[in-house]
Amino acid sequence: MNAGARYIAPTGIDPLMNRIFNWLPRIGISVLGSRLLAVRGRKSGEWRTTMVNLLETEDGARYLVAPRGHTQWVKNLRAAGTGELRLGRKVEPFAATEVPDAEKVPLLRLYLRRWGWEVGKFFEGVTKDATDEQLAEIAPGFPVFRIG
Repeated sequence: MNAGARYIAPTGIDPLMNRIFNWLPRIGISVLGSRLLAVRGRKSGEWRTTMVNLLETEDGARYLVAPRGHTQWVKNLRAAGTGELRLGRKVEPFAATEVPDAEKVPLLRLYLRRWGWEVGKFFEGVTKDATDEQLAEIAPGFPVFRIG
């Protein structure tokens, strides 16, 4: 499989869990930094939403990582270049810039440190303790956006 085309669809109880976890930020509850991501559909122009983990680095930079790969929200964000992070009634517009594969290693490691327990299954055995080479190898399959 081409890492650039990597996508893991929801299976089993994922759709139910997704509904629950998408509902929490709607009512203002953030679980370890979660937000509701809203992006205009690239074809419909309608708002599409999904729960994301907002990754903040020590220097205050903020990122969105797509653990399931090249999902619809990733494609929509690439096309739109902007979106919103929502938590309850708070709406924060942002512009997004995709991070090149060569710069993803420390971000993927930090993401796995914070949420590996939740998203580890999507990383197919790669953990926060992986080598830089292992993380660089999988980087094309995990889109990352800097937001601001």
